Amino acid sequence: MSGKNIVLEHLKQQPIESHSVEFVERKGLGHPDYIADSLSEEFSLALCSEYKKKFGQILHHNVDKVLLVGGQSRPAFGGGEVISPIYIMMSGRATSEVNMDGEKIFVPVGRLAVDSAKAWLKNNIRYLDPDSHVIIDQRLGKGSSDLVCNYNSVGSNNPCSNDTSFGVGYAPLDTLERLVYETERFVNSDGMRKRMPEIGEDVKVMGLRTGKEIKLTIAAAMISKLIPDMDHYISVKEEAVKALDSFVAKKCELPVEIFLNNADHLEMGSVYLTVTGTSAEMGDDGETGRGNRANGLITPSRPMSLEAAAGKNPVNHTGKIYNVLAANIAAKASKLKGIEEVYVKIVSQIGRAIDDPHMANVQVLLEDGAAFTGSMKQELNELVNSELESIDKVTDLILQRKASLY
Repeated sequence: MSGKNIVLEHLKQQPIESHSVEFVERKGLGHPDYIADSLSEEFSLALCSEYKKKFGQILHHNVDKVLLVGGQSRPAFGGGEVISPIYIMMSGRATSEVNMDGEKIFVPVGRLAVDSAKAWLKNNIRYLDPDSHVIIDQRLGKGSSDLVCNYNSVGSNNPCSNDTSFGVGYAPLDTLERLVYETERFVNSDGMRKRMPEIGEDVKVMGLRTGKEIKLTIAAAMISKLIPDMDHYISVKEEAVKALDSFVAKKCELPVEIFLNNADHLEMGSVYLTVTGTSAEMGDDGETGRGNRANGLITPSRPMSLEAAAGKNPVNHTGKIYNVLAANIAAKASKLKGIEEVYVKIVSQIGRAIDDPHMANVQVLLEDGAAFTGSMKQELNELVNSELESIDKVTDLILQRKASLY
Protein backbone atom coordinates (compact mmCIF):
# COMPACT_ATOMS: atom_id res chain seq x y z
CA MET A 1 0.00 0.00 0.00
CA SER A 2 2.91 2.31 -0.70
CA GLY A 3 0.71 4.52 -2.87
CA LYS A 4 -1.03 6.02 0.14
CA ASN A 5 -0.28 9.68 0.83
CA ILE A 6 0.98 9.56 4.41
CA VAL A 7 3.07 12.26 6.01
CA LEU A 8 4.58 11.67 9.45
CA GLU A 9 5.81 14.56 11.59
CA HIS A 10 7.61 15.09 14.88
CA LEU A 11 5.93 18.03 16.62
CA LYS A 12 8.26 20.06 18.81
CA GLN A 13 5.81 21.77 21.13
CA GLN A 14 4.58 21.58 24.69
CA PRO A 15 2.11 18.79 25.50
CA ILE A 16 -1.38 20.07 26.25
CA GLU A 17 -1.11 19.64 30.01
CA SER A 18 1.91 21.95 30.05
CA HIS A 19 -0.18 24.83 28.74
CA SER A 20 -1.04 27.46 31.34
CA VAL A 21 -4.73 27.52 30.45
CA GLU A 22 -7.09 24.96 28.92
CA PHE A 23 -10.83 24.92 28.20
CA VAL A 24 -12.92 21.80 27.54
CA GLU A 25 -16.71 21.58 27.09
CA ARG A 26 -19.24 18.78 26.79
CA LYS A 27 -22.91 19.17 25.96
CA GLY A 28 -24.77 16.30 27.55
CA LEU A 29 -27.66 14.01 26.73
CA GLY A 30 -30.54 16.49 26.96
CA HIS A 31 -28.80 19.54 25.49
CA PRO A 32 -30.59 20.79 22.33
CA ASP A 33 -27.48 20.33 20.18
CA TYR A 34 -26.95 16.81 21.51
CA ILE A 35 -30.60 16.04 20.78
CA ALA A 36 -30.20 17.28 17.19
CA ASP A 37 -27.10 15.14 16.68
CA SER A 38 -28.86 12.12 18.15
CA LEU A 39 -31.94 12.50 15.96
CA SER A 40 -29.77 12.82 12.84
CA GLU A 41 -27.86 9.67 13.69
CA GLU A 42 -30.95 7.69 14.72
CA PHE A 43 -32.55 8.59 11.40
CA SER A 44 -29.44 7.49 9.50
CA LEU A 45 -29.37 4.17 11.34
CA ALA A 46 -33.07 3.65 10.63
CA LEU A 47 -32.44 4.31 6.94
CA CYS A 48 -29.48 1.91 6.92
CA SER A 49 -31.63 -0.82 8.45
CA GLU A 50 -34.47 -0.24 5.99
CA TYR A 51 -32.16 -0.13 2.97
CA LYS A 52 -30.39 -3.34 3.95
CA LYS A 53 -33.72 -5.07 4.57
CA LYS A 54 -35.18 -4.07 1.20
CA PHE A 55 -32.12 -3.92 -1.04
CA GLY A 56 -29.32 -5.74 0.75
CA GLN A 57 -27.14 -2.64 0.91
CA ILE A 58 -27.03 0.86 2.36
CA LEU A 59 -28.17 3.45 -0.16
CA HIS A 60 -27.16 7.08 -0.49
CA HIS A 61 -28.29 9.44 2.25
CA ASN A 62 -27.04 12.36 4.31
CA VAL A 63 -29.51 13.47 6.97
CA ASP A 64 -27.23 15.71 9.00
CA LYS A 65 -29.47 18.77 8.90
CA VAL A 66 -31.77 18.51 11.93
CA LEU A 67 -32.93 21.83 13.37
CA LEU A 68 -34.49 22.13 16.82
CA VAL A 69 -36.38 25.33 17.61
CA GLY A 70 -36.93 25.83 21.31
CA GLY A 71 -40.45 26.03 22.72
CA GLN A 72 -41.82 27.91 25.70
CA SER A 73 -42.66 26.66 29.16
CA ARG A 74 -43.76 27.78 32.60
CA PRO A 75 -41.97 25.64 35.15
CA ALA A 76 -43.17 26.00 38.74
CA PHE A 77 -42.33 24.27 41.99
CA GLY A 78 -44.36 21.08 42.12
CA GLY A 79 -45.70 21.43 38.57
CA GLY A 80 -45.45 23.63 35.49
CA GLU A 81 -46.40 23.20 31.86
CA VAL A 82 -45.09 23.44 28.31
CA ILE A 83 -47.11 26.20 26.64
CA SER A 84 -45.49 26.19 23.19
CA PRO A 85 -44.05 22.92 21.87
CA ILE A 86 -40.51 22.35 20.70
CA TYR A 87 -40.33 22.28 16.90
CA ILE A 88 -38.00 19.80 15.22
CA MET A 89 -37.28 19.80 11.50
CA MET A 90 -35.79 16.55 10.18
CA SER A 91 -33.97 17.46 7.01
CA GLY A 92 -31.34 16.22 4.59
CA ARG A 93 -31.32 13.94 1.58
CA ALA A 94 -32.09 10.26 1.23
CA THR A 95 -32.87 7.71 -1.47
CA SER A 96 -36.65 7.34 -1.41
CA GLU A 97 -37.30 5.17 -4.45
CA VAL A 98 -35.42 2.47 -6.34
CA ASN A 99 -36.14 0.83 -9.70
CA MET A 100 -35.70 -2.95 -9.46
CA ASP A 101 -36.48 -5.16 -12.43
CA GLY A 102 -38.79 -2.53 -13.83
CA GLU A 103 -40.63 -2.09 -10.55
CA LYS A 104 -40.41 1.08 -8.49
CA ILE A 105 -39.88 0.36 -4.81
CA PHE A 106 -40.49 3.18 -2.35
CA VAL A 107 -38.76 3.82 0.96
CA PRO A 108 -40.88 5.62 3.62
CA VAL A 109 -38.13 8.09 4.47
CA GLY A 110 -40.52 10.68 5.95
CA ARG A 111 -42.11 8.20 8.31
CA LEU A 112 -38.72 6.82 9.33
CA ALA A 113 -37.57 10.36 10.12
CA VAL A 114 -40.51 11.07 12.42
CA ASP A 115 -40.70 7.63 14.01
CA SER A 116 -36.96 7.42 14.78
CA ALA A 117 -37.04 10.89 16.34
CA LYS A 118 -40.03 10.08 18.53
CA ALA A 119 -38.50 6.81 19.67
CA TRP A 120 -35.22 8.45 20.70
CA LEU A 121 -36.96 11.25 22.60
CA LYS A 122 -39.22 8.79 24.39
CA ASN A 123 -36.32 6.54 25.38
CA ASN A 124 -33.90 9.26 26.51
CA ILE A 125 -35.71 12.33 27.89
CA ARG A 126 -37.89 11.01 30.71
CA TYR A 127 -40.30 13.91 31.17
CA LEU A 128 -40.58 15.05 27.57
CA ASP A 129 -43.68 13.73 25.78
CA PRO A 130 -42.86 13.48 22.05
CA ASP A 131 -46.56 13.65 21.22
CA SER A 132 -47.59 16.72 23.19
CA HIS A 133 -44.37 18.60 23.93
CA VAL A 134 -42.83 18.34 20.45
CA ILE A 135 -43.82 18.96 16.84
CA ILE A 136 -41.72 16.82 14.50
CA ASP A 137 -41.71 17.83 10.84
CA GLN A 138 -39.66 16.59 7.90
CA ARG A 139 -38.44 18.00 4.60
CA LEU A 140 -36.26 15.50 2.76
CA GLY A 141 -34.72 15.76 -0.69
CA LYS A 142 -33.62 12.91 -2.91
CA GLY A 143 -29.99 14.02 -3.09
CA SER A 144 -27.79 15.32 -5.87
CA SER A 145 -27.94 12.99 -8.87
CA ASP A 146 -24.17 13.36 -9.38
CA LEU A 147 -23.48 12.33 -5.78
CA VAL A 148 -25.94 9.43 -6.00
CA CYS A 149 -24.21 8.31 -9.17
CA ASN A 150 -20.81 8.62 -7.51
CA TYR A 151 -22.10 6.59 -4.55
CA ASN A 152 -23.59 3.83 -6.70
CA SER A 153 -21.00 3.62 -9.47
CA VAL A 154 -18.26 2.07 -7.38
CA GLY A 155 -17.96 -1.44 -6.05
CA SER A 156 -18.79 -2.03 -2.41
CA ASN A 157 -15.19 -3.08 -1.75
CA ASN A 158 -13.82 0.27 -2.84
CA PRO A 159 -16.34 3.10 -2.34
CA CYS A 160 -15.41 6.62 -3.37
CA SER A 161 -15.74 9.68 -1.19
CA ASN A 162 -18.83 11.72 -1.90
CA ASP A 163 -17.31 14.85 -0.41
CA THR A 164 -14.03 16.68 -0.04
CA SER A 165 -13.68 16.95 3.72
CA PHE A 166 -11.40 16.02 6.57
CA GLY A 167 -11.45 14.18 9.87
CA VAL A 168 -9.36 14.83 12.96
CA GLY A 169 -8.45 12.68 15.93
CA TYR A 170 -5.98 12.83 18.79
CA ALA A 171 -4.92 10.75 21.75
CA PRO A 172 -4.72 10.34 24.61
CA LEU A 173 -7.30 12.48 26.35
CA ASP A 174 -5.69 14.59 29.05
CA THR A 175 -6.82 15.03 32.65
CA LEU A 176 -9.30 17.84 32.01
CA GLU A 177 -10.79 16.19 28.93
CA ARG A 178 -11.40 12.91 30.72
CA LEU A 179 -12.84 14.71 33.73
CA VAL A 180 -15.28 16.82 31.72
CA TYR A 181 -16.47 13.82 29.69
CA GLU A 182 -16.85 11.50 32.67
CA THR A 183 -18.53 14.14 34.83
CA GLU A 184 -21.37 14.60 32.36
CA ARG A 185 -21.78 10.84 32.02
CA PHE A 186 -21.80 10.55 35.82
CA VAL A 187 -24.58 13.13 36.23
CA ASN A 188 -26.60 11.34 33.53
CA SER A 189 -25.86 7.86 34.90
CA ASP A 190 -28.52 5.43 36.11
CA GLY A 191 -27.05 5.60 39.60
CA MET A 192 -27.42 9.37 39.84
CA ARG A 193 -30.87 9.20 38.27
CA LYS A 194 -32.03 6.84 41.02
CA ARG A 195 -30.34 8.88 43.72
CA MET A 196 -31.52 12.29 42.47
CA PRO A 197 -34.35 11.89 39.94
CA GLU A 198 -34.92 15.65 40.18
CA ILE A 199 -31.95 16.26 37.85
CA GLY A 200 -32.93 16.33 34.18
CA GLU A 201 -30.97 15.11 31.18
CA ASP A 202 -29.81 18.54 29.97
CA VAL A 203 -26.36 18.70 31.52
CA LYS A 204 -23.52 20.86 30.21
CA VAL A 205 -20.01 20.81 31.67
CA MET A 206 -17.41 23.50 31.03
CA GLY A 207 -13.95 22.74 32.34
CA LEU A 208 -11.26 25.34 32.98
CA ARG A 209 -7.74 24.41 33.99
CA THR A 210 -5.44 27.18 35.14
CA GLY A 211 -2.03 25.75 35.89
CA LYS A 212 -2.71 22.84 38.23
CA GLU A 213 -6.21 23.90 39.33
CA ILE A 214 -9.50 22.92 37.71
CA LYS A 215 -12.90 24.55 37.85
CA LEU A 216 -15.99 22.79 36.51
CA THR A 217 -19.04 24.89 35.72
CA ILE A 218 -22.02 22.57 35.40
CA ALA A 219 -25.51 23.45 34.23
CA ALA A 220 -28.07 20.80 35.16
CA ALA A 221 -31.76 21.26 34.40
CA MET A 222 -34.05 20.34 37.31
CA ILE A 223 -37.49 18.72 36.94
CA SER A 224 -40.00 21.18 38.40
CA LYS A 225 -42.75 18.73 39.32
CA LEU A 226 -40.32 16.73 41.45
CA ILE A 227 -39.26 19.82 43.42
CA PRO A 228 -42.06 21.12 45.66
CA ASP A 229 -40.31 24.25 46.94
CA MET A 230 -37.09 26.25 47.14
CA ASP A 231 -35.82 24.34 50.16
CA HIS A 232 -36.04 21.09 48.24
CA TYR A 233 -34.23 22.62 45.26
CA ILE A 234 -31.42 23.81 47.53
CA SER A 235 -31.14 20.39 49.16
CA VAL A 236 -30.92 18.64 45.77
CA LYS A 237 -28.29 21.09 44.62
CA GLU A 238 -26.23 20.62 47.77
CA GLU A 239 -26.47 16.84 47.54
CA ALA A 240 -25.47 16.95 43.88
CA VAL A 241 -22.39 19.05 44.65
CA LYS A 242 -21.36 16.59 47.36
CA ALA A 243 -21.76 13.68 44.94
CA LEU A 244 -19.76 15.54 42.30
CA ASP A 245 -17.00 16.43 44.76
CA SER A 246 -16.70 12.78 45.71
CA PHE A 247 -16.72 11.66 42.08
CA VAL A 248 -14.05 14.06 40.83
CA ALA A 249 -11.81 13.35 43.84
CA LYS A 250 -11.64 9.73 42.66
CA LYS A 251 -11.00 10.73 39.05
CA CYS A 252 -8.50 13.55 39.39
CA GLU A 253 -5.50 14.28 41.60
CA LEU A 254 -5.63 18.02 40.92
CA PRO A 255 -7.81 20.29 43.08
CA VAL A 256 -11.25 20.72 41.50
CA GLU A 257 -13.85 23.36 42.31
CA ILE A 258 -17.48 22.69 41.33
CA PHE A 259 -19.95 25.39 40.29
CA LEU A 260 -23.46 23.97 39.82
CA ASN A 261 -26.19 26.09 38.22
CA ASN A 262 -24.12 29.19 38.71
CA ALA A 263 -26.83 31.49 37.31
CA ASP A 264 -29.19 30.73 40.21
CA HIS A 265 -30.27 33.71 42.31
CA LEU A 266 -31.86 32.08 45.32
CA GLU A 267 -32.75 35.37 46.98
CA MET A 268 -34.77 36.35 43.89
CA GLY A 269 -36.36 32.92 43.48
CA SER A 270 -34.62 32.44 40.13
CA VAL A 271 -33.34 28.87 39.70
CA TYR A 272 -32.84 26.39 36.86
CA LEU A 273 -36.23 24.67 36.75
CA THR A 274 -37.63 22.91 33.69
CA VAL A 275 -40.78 20.93 33.05
CA THR A 276 -39.16 18.34 30.79
CA GLY A 277 -35.50 18.27 31.82
CA THR A 278 -34.18 20.07 28.74
CA SER A 279 -33.66 23.76 28.03
CA ALA A 280 -35.15 23.12 24.59
CA GLU A 281 -38.54 23.75 26.21
CA MET A 282 -37.68 27.38 26.92
CA GLY A 283 -36.23 28.84 23.75
CA ASP A 284 -32.84 27.13 23.62
CA ASP A 285 -32.31 25.97 20.03
CA GLY A 286 -30.22 23.13 18.64
CA GLU A 287 -28.72 22.04 15.35
CA THR A 288 -26.78 19.03 14.09
CA GLY A 289 -23.05 19.62 14.22
CA ARG A 290 -23.07 22.56 16.66
CA GLY A 291 -22.28 20.48 19.71
CA ASN A 292 -19.60 17.98 20.64
CA ARG A 293 -17.01 16.90 18.12
CA ALA A 294 -16.75 13.22 17.21
CA ASN A 295 -14.87 12.39 20.43
CA GLY A 296 -17.72 13.78 22.55
CA LEU A 297 -15.91 16.98 23.52
CA ILE A 298 -15.35 20.55 22.38
CA THR A 299 -11.63 21.26 22.73
CA PRO A 300 -10.36 24.65 21.50
CA SER A 301 -6.82 23.75 22.61
CA ARG A 302 -6.76 20.84 20.15
CA PRO A 303 -7.30 20.63 16.38
CA MET A 304 -10.93 19.90 15.52
CA SER A 305 -13.06 19.25 12.44
CA LEU A 306 -16.27 21.25 12.12
CA GLU A 307 -17.95 18.39 10.24
CA ALA A 308 -21.22 17.11 11.63
CA ALA A 309 -20.48 13.40 11.89
CA ALA A 310 -24.02 12.48 12.96
CA GLY A 311 -26.48 11.67 10.19
CA LYS A 312 -23.99 11.31 7.35
CA ASN A 313 -24.04 7.98 5.56
CA PRO A 314 -21.54 5.53 7.07
CA VAL A 315 -20.42 4.02 3.76
CA ASN A 316 -18.61 6.77 1.89
CA HIS A 317 -19.05 10.13 3.59
CA THR A 318 -15.56 10.92 4.79
CA GLY A 319 -16.84 13.76 6.97
CA LYS A 320 -18.09 10.94 9.18
CA ILE A 321 -15.78 8.03 8.45
CA TYR A 322 -12.50 9.94 8.65
CA ASN A 323 -13.31 11.42 12.05
CA VAL A 324 -13.80 7.92 13.44
CA LEU A 325 -10.80 6.58 11.56
CA ALA A 326 -8.51 9.40 12.73
CA ALA A 327 -9.52 8.80 16.35
CA ASN A 328 -8.86 5.06 16.01
CA ILE A 329 -5.43 5.61 14.48
CA ALA A 330 -4.51 8.16 17.15
CA ALA A 331 -5.61 5.87 19.97
CA LYS A 332 -3.47 3.00 18.68
CA ALA A 333 -0.49 5.19 17.83
CA SER A 334 -0.49 6.76 21.30
CA LYS A 335 0.29 3.33 22.76
CA LEU A 336 3.55 3.01 20.81
CA LYS A 337 6.72 3.29 22.87
CA GLY A 338 8.09 6.81 23.18
CA ILE A 339 4.97 8.67 22.03
CA GLU A 340 3.27 11.15 24.38
CA GLU A 341 0.60 12.70 22.14
CA VAL A 342 -0.68 11.95 18.63
CA TYR A 343 -2.64 14.13 16.23
CA VAL A 344 -4.15 12.60 13.09
CA LYS A 345 -5.69 14.56 10.22
CA ILE A 346 -7.09 12.85 7.13
CA VAL A 347 -8.45 14.71 4.11
CA SER A 348 -10.48 13.21 1.28
CA GLN A 349 -10.96 14.22 -2.34
CA ILE A 350 -14.39 13.79 -3.85
CA GLY A 351 -14.49 10.81 -6.22
CA ARG A 352 -11.31 9.30 -4.77
CA ALA A 353 -11.44 5.90 -3.06
CA ILE A 354 -11.99 6.38 0.66
CA ASP A 355 -9.13 3.97 1.49
CA ASP A 356 -6.80 6.21 -0.54
CA PRO A 357 -7.07 9.64 1.11
CA HIS A 358 -5.73 12.79 -0.48
CA MET A 359 -3.48 13.05 2.58
CA ALA A 360 -3.11 11.40 5.98
CA ASN A 361 -1.00 13.45 8.37
CA VAL A 362 0.21 11.93 11.65
CA GLN A 363 1.92 14.29 14.10
CA VAL A 364 3.56 13.00 17.27
CA LEU A 365 4.93 14.56 20.43
CA LEU A 366 7.62 12.39 21.94
CA GLU A 367 8.31 11.54 25.55
CA ASP A 368 11.47 12.97 27.07
CA GLY A 369 14.47 11.06 25.77
CA ALA A 370 12.58 9.40 22.90
CA ALA A 371 13.74 9.76 19.29
CA PHE A 372 11.76 9.92 16.05
CA THR A 373 13.55 6.89 14.64
CA GLY A 374 13.11 5.01 11.41
CA SER A 375 11.54 2.11 13.26
CA MET A 376 8.95 4.43 14.87
CA LYS A 377 8.11 5.90 11.48
CA GLN A 378 7.75 2.42 10.03
CA GLU A 379 5.39 1.40 12.85
CA LEU A 380 3.27 4.49 12.30
CA ASN A 381 3.21 4.02 8.55
CA GLU A 382 2.18 0.37 8.89
CA LEU A 383 -0.52 1.31 11.39
CA VAL A 384 -2.06 3.93 9.09
CA ASN A 385 -1.96 1.61 6.09
CA SER A 386 -3.50 -1.21 8.08
CA GLU A 387 -6.37 1.00 9.27
CA LEU A 388 -6.97 2.26 5.73
CA GLU A 389 -7.00 -1.27 4.31
CA SER A 390 -9.71 -2.23 6.82
CA ILE A 391 -11.66 1.03 6.57
CA ASP A 392 -14.88 -0.91 6.02
CA LYS A 393 -14.70 -1.84 9.72
CA VAL A 394 -15.48 1.80 10.53
CA THR A 395 -18.89 1.36 8.89
CA ASP A 396 -19.49 -1.73 11.00
CA LEU A 397 -18.56 0.13 14.20
CA ILE A 398 -21.00 2.91 13.35
CA LEU A 399 -23.84 0.51 12.55
CA GLN A 400 -23.18 -1.34 15.83
CA ARG A 401 -23.24 1.98 17.75
CA LYS A 402 -19.66 1.40 18.90
CA ALA A 403 -18.13 4.54 17.39
CA SER A 404 -18.11 7.90 19.13
CA LEU A 405 -19.75 10.53 16.89
CA TYR A 406 -20.79 13.30 19.29
